[in-house]
Amino acid sequence: MNDSFAPMTQRTRVLLLVAAVVLLVAPWMAYPIFLMKLMCFALLAASLNLLVGYVGLLSFGHAMFFGSAAYGTAHAVKVWGLDPLLGVAFGVLVAASVGAVTGLLAIRRAGIAFSMITLASAQLVYFLALRLPFTGGEDGIQSVPRGHLLGLIDLSDNTTLYYVVMLAVVAGFWLIWRIVYSPFGQVLTAIRDNEARAISLGYQVNRYKLLAFTLSAALAGLAGGLKTLVFQIATLTDVSWVTSGEALLMGIVGGLQTLLGPVAGAMVVVTMASSLSSVAEAVLIVQGLVFVLVVMLFRRGIVGEINAYLSRRDAARQAQ
Repeated sequence: MNDSFAPMTQRTRVLLLVAAVVLLVAPWMAYPIFLMKLMCFALLAASLNLLVGYVGLLSFGHAMFFGSAAYGTAHAVKVWGLDPLLGVAFGVLVAASVGAVTGLLAIRRAGIAFSMITLASAQLVYFLALRLPFTGGEDGIQSVPRGHLLGLIDLSDNTTLYYVVMLAVVAGFWLIWRIVYSPFGQVLTAIRDNEARAISLGYQVNRYKLLAFTLSAALAGLAGGLKTLVFQIATLTDVSWVTSGEALLMGIVGGLQTLLGPVAGAMVVVTMASSLSSVAEAVLIVQGLVFVLVVMLFRRGIVGEINAYLSRRDAARQAQ
């Protein structure tokens, strides 16, 4: 596979050690809220990358899972008074349910038709979020309490919440890693590379697609539920097509078909948006320019190009 994050090479062990150290000390070096936003969007982009990069299904509506989980978590925690853990779990369940229903319709088509079905479904979810009485309309669900995790851990402290979010996001990435490097993941890549041959080998392709779609939706839902606890609000922005576009942009900039690409892409896009927050109209312009430059100069994305360079270097060393 086109990824340096392969099962337990020496490079992987070093990378994991460095990543662990960085994650542990990060809240003491940077603003925790920004870091948590970065992690949530990195997980959202990774969930979309699982679908696009490893199954070959281009979704234009992944924000519907992110946003539906955000609203589900906000309602469960604020209105029902559930524990934050149960609230996020409920949000994931909502997102997975939306994903299963949408997937049943979308996987019957391929290519641009599939993408348009996901976009249309996302617009339907956006309309429901705008009109349903319990979503708060244009105001959203505000002042969502963070509460106490399992009744013990006070999440009102940003640093404490950071480590909780970090563990959840790491678990999400671990699940993606396990999916990609499992027999199930190998079937998904076979479907991506040659669906007709996968069918001829006896695989029930639509079942694999539906399961992958639902898993991707659940992971996006985990990101959305965590985001609600971080910012204590669920809004229409969470289900907007702009959020879907940003998630796709993160994957392309960082590198599709790589596990770390969404992280690199999220770092670029989220940092850019935060740095240009005082001139909001410039954000989309700069994002567009970055996208054009990446497509023209780094066709594999940031991590994809690094992986390609490392592969060429290793091949040259072996040839000597």
